[in-house]
Amino acid sequence: MHFKLLIALIEDDRTDAVMDAAREAGATGATIISNARGEGLKEARTFFGLSLETQRDVLLFLVEEHLSRPILEKIAEVGEFESKPGQGIAFQVDVEDAVGVTQQIRSLSPVVEDKL
Repeated sequence: MHFKLLIALIEDDRTDAVMDAAREAGATGATIISNARGEGLKEARTFFGLSLETQRDVLLFLVEEHLSRPILEKIAEVGEFESKPGQGIAFQVDVEDAVGVTQQIRSLSPVVEDKL
C-alpha cells in the first residue's frame, strides 16, 4: 500500500469542517498544527503595527494514494479555496515509506482492495 501526505493550510475557524469532510471522503485521521502564520499575494493588514491576520492551522493527513485526490478535492470544496481568495491551500506529496500505519492499512485494505 502506498501513501500520500495531504497538507492543508486553512483559517482556524474552518478546521473542524475540513476535518469532518476529509473523514467523510476517506481520511482516517490527521495531525493539526495550530497558530501558523502565512501571507498570500497581498501583504497582511496592520493596525498601529499589530497584525490583523487570522490564525491558520496546518492539517497533515497521511492517506492511501487511491483516496488522496477525492479527499483533496473535498478539502478544497469545504475550505472554499477556489471560490474565495485567501481561504487557504492544500496539496499532496508522495510518501516513500511510512511506519506506524498498520492499523490504517488494516482498515483501508477492504476499501481500496479493488483499486490495488
